[in-house]
Amino acid sequence: MLSKQINLREAASNVSDGALLALGGNALHRSPIAFVHELIRQGKKNLSVIKTAGALDVDLLAAANSLDSVYGGYIGFEMFGLAQNYRKGVQKQEIVAHEHACASVIAGLRASIYGVPFQPINGFQGSELPELTGQVKYVDCPFTGKRTAVVPALRPDYTVIHVNIADEKGNAYIEGAVFEDLIMARAAEKVIVTAEKVISSESWAVRPQVPGFLVESVVLAEQGASPGSCAPFYSIDKKALLDYLKNPEEYLEEVREAGVHVQHTSG
Repeated sequence: MLSKQINLREAASNVSDGALLALGGNALHRSPIAFVHELIRQGKKNLSVIKTAGALDVDLLAAANSLDSVYGGYIGFEMFGLAQNYRKGVQKQEIVAHEHACASVIAGLRASIYGVPFQPINGFQGSELPELTGQVKYVDCPFTGKRTAVVPALRPDYTVIHVNIADEKGNAYIEGAVFEDLIMARAAEKVIVTAEKVISSESWAVRPQVPGFLVESVVLAEQGASPGSCAPFYSIDKKALLDYLKNPEEYLEEVREAGVHVQHTSG
């Protein structure tokens, strides 16, 4: 089997403007930040993002004017504060917030996996979210006649996940919490894996959770979730996150300059 390993620039170039992306990880933990950086360097526009709980990944795309809409349950920096660029984009009506609960994002992804247009979900009784967001509708159950909440299928053009280890065939292993990454991978049209380590397919000492046949491409991206965490390799870089929140424009400038440096040294 031919290797699926390519570089970060090549992988991001396959994502078209206007694409719907599911980004793995959760808030500040194991999100594909290196891939988001590359999307920004390539000037991608009008992207939509699916995320149960987003943080730097979503806010960076908002700050770079690359974001059109978000299907998400929570966007914020946990103990560090609000996602200010995302918030401003929504308030200015430059970004559409398709507000979900985390569970309803998962339900929409599962509908895609099952090949059905929507998924029933419980738990919205008493909530104003269905009326506010339009992402939750009600139907009469054909079996019980009861009014039942449903959410539409969410089918990403690409799911992008960052993992601990992958091989050249696309098989991937996540150490610790997998969050929604496995569901996102199964729901998507195509999957891109970025990995802290890429090993030979003959070298596995553990059983991978993501099968290679689902994966379009594999990218070696050391520190690929930084300044978030990727346990057990590294923890959250608190100083870098606080610096970003204080001056996102400077952070974006450094991201773009890093891309220019890589292109000059590799070309």
